[in-house]
Amino acid sequence: MKIAAVLFLFSVFSSSITAFPHFFPNVSSIPPSLLPNITAGAWDSFNNLSGCHLGQKVPGISKLKNYFHYFGYIGNISKNFTDDYDDALETAVKNYQLNFNLNATGELDESTVKQILKPRCGVADIVNGSSTMNSGKAASMTGNTVAHYSFFPGTPRWPRSRRDLTYAFEPRNQLTDDVKRVFTNAFARWSEWTPLTFTESNNYNTADLKIGFYGGNHGDGEDFDGVLGTLAHAFAPPRGLLHLDSDETWIIDDVFASGSPSAMDLESVAVHEIGHLLGLGHSSVEDAIMFPTISSGIRKVELARDDVEGIQVLYGSNPDSNSTIGPTFGEREMSGAHVVSSVVVQIIFLAVGLTLFVL
Repeated sequence: MKIAAVLFLFSVFSSSITAFPHFFPNVSSIPPSLLPNITAGAWDSFNNLSGCHLGQKVPGISKLKNYFHYFGYIGNISKNFTDDYDDALETAVKNYQLNFNLNATGELDESTVKQILKPRCGVADIVNGSSTMNSGKAASMTGNTVAHYSFFPGTPRWPRSRRDLTYAFEPRNQLTDDVKRVFTNAFARWSEWTPLTFTESNNYNTADLKIGFYGGNHGDGEDFDGVLGTLAHAFAPPRGLLHLDSDETWIIDDVFASGSPSAMDLESVAVHEIGHLLGLGHSSVEDAIMFPTISSGIRKVELARDDVEGIQVLYGSNPDSNSTIGPTFGEREMSGAHVVSSVVVQIIFLAVGLTLFVL
């Protein structure tokens, strides 16, 4: 019986690894044959729920309840959810709206549904009923801003005796040097601000941090759901597992070009998940790396002040740095909506300045 059980688990785990995850150097290199099959996200059906509120019964509500259950907003009650918009769902929606800086009405307004539809990290926002995403610390390191970083329950971190962490890749993924380089760069984003260093190891079994691409049910109880939806997840210290969905359209170089609505920047997601590997939870600061969602076609790899303050609470600053503020701080690599909003803000300030000058 024991041998049969081991063989069964091995077969399930093995079947979850695709021969080759979908990697492309840029959007224009995605084969046209793939494009028709990757335009629909895992949660697109939630579009039909826009405008729903307490007291209604609408087909698809049960799936939304499963979504909120998965990310911690509905507790460990029976998963046989109904399509009733009940008190539990209204409370979940309100808490979600608070975490994502939305108007906390408890109704599925357009802005809330739009946020729910975005691809995101598979790590829950609320763990064991406790959420700190929107709590706001009383004071930050600079004394000028409110911090929204969070930690896993119990504040797990790597001990002082392990400041040089090793990482290795799932051998069966057969990753190229170009893909591995993306992770080298992602680890460097965190070592820039901390005393931690990261060294690639050829021994997957003994490495502190284990990285792999998997599809669907891959044996850790956190199933992937295909294109878009949950992109990746990682476990807090000392477990050290980082899993990414092999079904995604991963861009390893230039994600800025238009083309595919499902192109995801691999480094952006990797930097976020490494934050979890080091002990950080999610942040309600939208510009922070540890914000739970990221849209397709967006590149966001530079740590924000909230990320830096959070990780330095756990590990302290980089002893080789003269200060906690480095030359690249705040100079984020952005594209898409972030660039547009930045330009709009600059135009507004310019217009105000000209008006005051004329007056």
